[in-house]
Amino acid sequence: MKSKSSTKVSAKWIFIFSTCSFFLGMMFTNKLWVPLESNNQLITLKRRDQEELQITSSDCSTEIKKSRNQDRDVVNEVYKTHEAIQSLDKSISVLQMELSVSRKSHEKMKTNDDSSSSASSIRKKAFMVIGINTAFSSRKRRDSVRQSWMPQGEQLRRLEQEKGIVVRFMIGHSATSNSILDRALDSEEAQHKDFLRLDHVEGYHELSAKTKIFFTTAVAKWDADFYVKVDDDVHVNLGTLAANLARHRSKPRVYIGCMKSGPVLAQKNVKYHEPEYWKFGEEGNKYFRHATGQIYAISKDLATYISINQPLLHKYANEDVSLGAWFIGLEVEHIDDRSMCCGTPPDCEWKAQAGNVCVASFDWSCSGICKSVEKLKFVHEQCGEGEEALWNALL
Repeated sequence: MKSKSSTKVSAKWIFIFSTCSFFLGMMFTNKLWVPLESNNQLITLKRRDQEELQITSSDCSTEIKKSRNQDRDVVNEVYKTHEAIQSLDKSISVLQMELSVSRKSHEKMKTNDDSSSSASSIRKKAFMVIGINTAFSSRKRRDSVRQSWMPQGEQLRRLEQEKGIVVRFMIGHSATSNSILDRALDSEEAQHKDFLRLDHVEGYHELSAKTKIFFTTAVAKWDADFYVKVDDDVHVNLGTLAANLARHRSKPRVYIGCMKSGPVLAQKNVKYHEPEYWKFGEEGNKYFRHATGQIYAISKDLATYISINQPLLHKYANEDVSLGAWFIGLEVEHIDDRSMCCGTPPDCEWKAQAGNVCVASFDWSCSGICKSVEKLKFVHEQCGEGEEALWNALL
């Protein structure tokens, strides 16, 4: 009986053993699950980081796109501002030119004593003023022009009143006051009333000066949209010329003609010799682009510019080169209109039959129509636009 009682475990020790086993089990369980939980936490954290990076990167890309769009908007605004400034500059220059002309006209009106001369100095409104360059010795050429493309008498006055087209022969005076040449011209003027007399001494080598004086005189007398210079051995279709110019009416500074760039002739004793050839670079160089001298047109602003700056404009030997040089450095649109330099028949005739009526026709080999006195009427018959084209021209 004694041995049995000794092997029996007391309730106290059972409780202690159970408690220890419980705590050991808890410790063992924590060691197994903590790494699993920490791994899950790490995975979750990584996912969150990736999501945050994606959100951040998308936000960055959105911001970059926004900044790029903002940059484009800024560039567009700068471009628009630049255009607006250019337009404003042009408007200011136009107003300055018109103000200068008005001042000149006002000064002239003040200097005139009697009211009739004061009234005549007021500029008349016109669409275009055409100056036909002529000389004392060119009476037969003038008559051939009058008998072909230039209206006469009442028709000339009607053309000016109804269409605003002024056509005049432009000529200066002789070196000798009241010479026989001047008196003969006075008689011709009394008969036809189609001259614009210039304060200029006539001479072939003074064409550049004559051109300046023509534009200055025309601007002072007429407020026109365009001013045209043409030689007296060139055929012109006035209606077609007017229609062509009307297409450029909204442009502020246009220089219209057959643009060319001929060689600078340094050799003496040749036609069109350029004494100042050295200004154009090495020998063999060409001139800058300019309209051929047989016929060209310039807008009001450019004619006004010549009028205002006449004393400062340099004259080269060739009149067409001089005109082109005066516009270098200005905001001028050069318009190359090949209809202003057609050949004589059959060239202009074929073009007319095809519906492309020429503005002007002449022979390049003669710098005008060869033997124009005899040939101009024939050219007009073959290449003329017809009277209705002039009176029906939409300006």
